Amino acid sequence: MTSSLITALTVTTPSTHTPPAPVTDGEHGGLLDALAKVPDPRDPRGIRYPLPALLMVAVCAVLAGASSFAAITDWLQDLDSQTRHRLGFDRIPAGTTIWRLLTRLDANLLATILASWLTTRSRQSVPLQPRRYRHIIAVDGKTLRGARVHDGRQVHLLSALDTSTGIVLAQVTVNTKSNEIPAFTPLLDAVHKVTGSLKDIVFVADALHTQTGHAQQVAAHGAHLITAVKGNQPKLFAQLKSLPWPQIPAGDRTHDRGHGRRETRTVKALTLRIPGGILFPHAQQAVRITRSRTTSTKTTRETVYFTVSLPASDALPADLLDWIRREWLIENQIHHVRDVTFREDSHQARTGTGPAVIATLRNTAIGWHRTNGDTNIARALRRANRRSHDLISAVTSSYPTTQ
Repeated sequence: MTSSLITALTVTTPSTHTPPAPVTDGEHGGLLDALAKVPDPRDPRGIRYPLPALLMVAVCAVLAGASSFAAITDWLQDLDSQTRHRLGFDRIPAGTTIWRLLTRLDANLLATILASWLTTRSRQSVPLQPRRYRHIIAVDGKTLRGARVHDGRQVHLLSALDTSTGIVLAQVTVNTKSNEIPAFTPLLDAVHKVTGSLKDIVFVADALHTQTGHAQQVAAHGAHLITAVKGNQPKLFAQLKSLPWPQIPAGDRTHDRGHGRRETRTVKALTLRIPGGILFPHAQQAVRITRSRTTSTKTTRETVYFTVSLPASDALPADLLDWIRREWLIENQIHHVRDVTFREDSHQARTGTGPAVIATLRNTAIGWHRTNGDTNIARALRRANRRSHDLISAVTSSYPTTQ
């Protein structure tokens, strides 16, 4: 795999008065090195604060729990003079200075750069994977309910989550006059920039992305696609539903208990050996998952169909059940945390690229804490806020690429 977008040349110290120390071939630089790749949208005349330092403040503040643009400035003001100096500030910029900058950035590029930085750091702690391990990326969209543009439409973002690390690899803004479907291509390109290659990666998405163009694009990159099939593809749905499922033995079955309910998931998979195969490009397997949920009052049953571009020899039923369930991780581990912990739906800032930028900073905070082993993000944010010196040292330090 090729290196990330962030080419580490030096370890940039937070103070503007100390020359940066060189980095050896076995190290990568800290966050300032990554943020130096972000183009500055400001007029060069009259710039008082360097862009990487301002972005460093924004990232660190959100890592410490800041949930709005105003909270980012408050976090900087609450630091003691020594800590602010470590970040390169002798004076505190006005809140409007930070706000104007963040609302003018290229949000998609910022998401790619921060995801590359997190991914490069996380490679040091990824354990050896079992033989049948595959890189699973979940794709899903989220509407920022508090961010409405001038015509009343809400800002919508499409994201791709690395389910093994908890890092959002890419995030793109969906055109307010469109939907997620056209945004899939730039999202795929953004993931490619971060990972260096999409070969053998498995993308898992909901029924909205059961699109012929998506399947062809994913296959062109050497990757694979698993998508749900519902009423938006009536012919394909009818074909999958009419298959002789009662004659097919269950490939795998799981039982879960919790939250006052019992759930049973049964998966069946088959390869169609009829002329034309499955009515979807590159699909090699049809999958049916039956979910039975029992509570104290009733039992419900749901059946969902999927297409898989991997052959049965490379994707056993137990694997498919695990990979398909991972599509929910982006909702549970990212979107839910942004809503509950960062109160995202209450955030009404809508100027420029501000909504997408602040969402990217929240994704970065969640990914940072998850790669550090934290599962309770709210607790991790509080701890980071109490230990600002340790947080700044961690994000600005260099780190080895090999152990």
